[in-house]
Amino acid sequence: MNTAKRNQKNTRFWVIIIAVVLVAAVIGGGTGYYFWAKNRDEKAAQATVAAYVAAVEKQDYSAVSQMVSESSLKDINYTKEAMVERYETVYGGVGAANLTVKDLKVALNDAKDQYAISYTVQMETSLGRLDDQDFATTMSKVEGDYQLDWTTQLIFPDLEPNDKIRLTTSAGERGDILAADGTPLATEGQVWEAGMHPVALGEGEEKTAQLKKISETFDVPVEQLETSLAAEWVTTDSFVPFKVISDNDTPELAGVLYQEKSMRNYPLNEATAHLIGYVGAVSAEDIEKDQTLQEGDTVGKSGLEATFDKRLRGQKGGRIVINDESDTLKKVMQESEVENGEDITLTLNADLQQAAFDQLEGESGSAVFLDPIDGSLLALVSTPSYDANLMTAGISSEEYQAYADDPASPFLARYAAGYAPGSTFKVITGAIGLDAGITMPEKTHEIDGLQWQKDSSWGDHFVTRVSATPVVNLEDALVYSDNIYFAQEALEMGQKTYEAGLAKFIFGEELNLPIAMNEAQISNDGKLASDVLLADTAYGQGQLLMNPIQQAVSYTPFANEGKLVYPKLMADQSTAEPKEAITAEAAQIIKDDLIQVVENVNGTAHSLASINQSIAAKTGTAETIEGQTSEDEAETNGFLLTFDAENSSYLMVAMIEGKSSGDVTKAMKPVLEQMDTLLP
Repeated sequence: MNTAKRNQKNTRFWVIIIAVVLVAAVIGGGTGYYFWAKNRDEKAAQATVAAYVAAVEKQDYSAVSQMVSESSLKDINYTKEAMVERYETVYGGVGAANLTVKDLKVALNDAKDQYAISYTVQMETSLGRLDDQDFATTMSKVEGDYQLDWTTQLIFPDLEPNDKIRLTTSAGERGDILAADGTPLATEGQVWEAGMHPVALGEGEEKTAQLKKISETFDVPVEQLETSLAAEWVTTDSFVPFKVISDNDTPELAGVLYQEKSMRNYPLNEATAHLIGYVGAVSAEDIEKDQTLQEGDTVGKSGLEATFDKRLRGQKGGRIVINDESDTLKKVMQESEVENGEDITLTLNADLQQAAFDQLEGESGSAVFLDPIDGSLLALVSTPSYDANLMTAGISSEEYQAYADDPASPFLARYAAGYAPGSTFKVITGAIGLDAGITMPEKTHEIDGLQWQKDSSWGDHFVTRVSATPVVNLEDALVYSDNIYFAQEALEMGQKTYEAGLAKFIFGEELNLPIAMNEAQISNDGKLASDVLLADTAYGQGQLLMNPIQQAVSYTPFANEGKLVYPKLMADQSTAEPKEAITAEAAQIIKDDLIQVVENVNGTAHSLASINQSIAAKTGTAETIEGQTSEDEAETNGFLLTFDAENSSYLMVAMIEGKSSGDVTKAMKPVLEQMDTLLP
């Protein structure tokens, strides 16, 4: 073979090789691009599904609408706006809430170039937990984005575009709140309601004049009457309610009718308003917090009515159904039986509650009675109060504003508000000193005059007392309520010993009660680091803050052989075991001295000696500002601690703002005189 032919053959060989390599490269590159593109699409599809699931769970219907295909909506004559509205109407109507997507499956159908998607949704409705709902749809790529195909069956699986969802409900009877003996404190009662009869109001000027007359007669703004008449449901023959009234307040007036209706009622009303609270119509905020609620429902708004609302409401009954476009029943989706609310029995004594309230009415004060043996709260009174029945019936804005603007704060539950306890606290200081071996019954202090300070380092701060008794022992200090004696005893104990004694009580503890309150404190930082603060705390001043409930609990050891008993308000409530705050010996010594506070003619509670009972007592007049130069210059709150010294059947802490302990003793004496008959 000549050289030219050999070169030509070699050239052809290499051309073929290069061509094969180029073809292989093209094929390989195309395959790589194919798999790369496929992987990219899968990630985009997964991102769309994840966003869809998140929007469904958040019930963000607008976000859902942005992920569905226009073509699927067009097939059922929907727009994105109509789709969002349908979600809101259906889910809002049944109270759908707490949606959770589970068992999500996404599968690619290569033949159709689309994804098949299936998932299950758990949800709550106004009737409780709905059976799991199974959904299925497809997803395709449209103009570069993945979009889901949507129908109304993605709201509920059996819901066709023209179907209707119907929810019918019936609420059970709200449970009662009862006193210990079964006396109702919150129950269902009958009231009279005034309403307008539109056809009888006339037209034009006649109607205007009549509405003005109704407004003046019932103290209801004309604007409110007109708003009620403008409601969509009102016809010419409707009864349009505008005010709940007393049964003897039914004047004859053209266009006004009266009818009886059932309504939550509070038999003791103002006497228990702070504790029991009241109910009212559900608000948009209530519904947002609890999707099982619907417009028109009644819920607890304050007090125990709010705290125990779900227990008192019970379980709503009803049905959720799908009807076809002719309103024929197609499917029952959910059905539940109505359950009446639970009755809740308290430890309160209704007669004692009312009697204590009556004695404090007109004052800014409180009274707490408890059983010092088992901790049962027998009465929780706060004055001034408010009309709970009026709040439930529908208080006018003017009436509510009058309460809100009242400087006496009628909405304040004073039994749960913190105060300096004043001289009633001396019983604790005395007991701590006895157990520490510092205070002894026979030990005396020689005190000159009405003012004392440790040394000149106290500047212009003095401890003052009322009686200039030259030689004072423990009994004298309690009988005469001597501030200087207890200040000197605390300084002798020292910070460490005194704080250790206080730690055995309830400072910094939360009491297991359904009542909002701050913890009791010995000082702002929990320490008594200065001599002045230590001395002032010893007689119930300084930075001490205790509410009347906490005070009553802290004084139970003196009626219970040294054991501190935790409080309870519900009859079936369990409490922590009593703890030994002081020794039985110290408790007995203080108790005997408190009996002398009543029996001794010089005792600050001697006015109670005429009561035919064995009573132990301690008075206290606490200053409401830190520091003092004399007791007369400071604004004061009066306190009275008393308990049954023979049988420990009760313990009371009563308080009146801006008054002295003598005023409290005078106010509460009539109740104490009745304790034998008030308690079972």
